[in-house]
Amino acid sequence: GFRFYVVTDCEFNSSKLNDIEYTESYYYNKLEIIRFSSSVGKFVGYTEVGIKNAERLNNGPEVIARRAQKESYCLSNVGIDVESALTKS
Repeated sequence: GFRFYVVTDCEFNSSKLNDIEYTESYYYNKLEIIRFSSSVGKFVGYTEVGIKNAERLNNGPEVIARRAQKESYCLSNVGIDVESALTKS
């Protein structure tokens, strides 16, 4: 069969918004086809299908919604993770 999955990731050096990068990668059969990165600020395609979809997504409301994810999804979770790590070190 075929396998499609999405990996969402928050990478950070501190709990400050500037030090956080939000990425959302879409895979099909272990091949990354498209990715949104908050440092780039848009979707980037890595295959022919991914490039076409990135163009469509970058011209629609999806790109605006993903840009907001850095603050709404990552910032609160990173704060929890940083506090948890600091209390255990």
